[in-house]
Amino acid sequence: METVARVAFVYVFLAVAFRVLGKRELSSLSPFELVTLMLIPEIVSQALVREASLANALAGVSTLLVLVFLTSILTHLSPRASKVIDGTPTVLVANGRILEEACNRQRIQPEEIVSEMHKSGLAHLSQVRWAILEADGDLTIIPEQGQPLPVARPRARDV
Repeated sequence: METVARVAFVYVFLAVAFRVLGKRELSSLSPFELVTLMLIPEIVSQALVREASLANALAGVSTLLVLVFLTSILTHLSPRASKVIDGTPTVLVANGRILEEACNRQRIQPEEIVSEMHKSGLAHLSQVRWAILEADGDLTIIPEQGQPLPVARPRARDV
């Protein structure tokens, strides 16, 4: 039972820590997905090197998977819980103007926004209606009306 309590505590602690860390650092993983990916190998490795019994490892992994399942149900059923756990998008540029306070809060440099604009085929901030930092850390650029939508270019890893 101690293993179950320890895993639950570490799960919540790491999820909160990664949520506070910020969107951009997590890229496309939610804090809870990242915690899960970190904890499963750690729990299983203890049983493999005989520091803990196999039963304890299975109890730990089972606890972790139940917590992940319960978290997904909670975020599905409660918009408020989803907002707290998954986060919300943040507008960084509105009508061609960088919102410095939002950028500072999310620790995003204007150069990062400009880089994403260029990837979207836009040369000037005046061409950007919205730049939104999504909850998963992706930066979405929405051009002003009348601006041509960029054609998707293959990325190096897609080729």
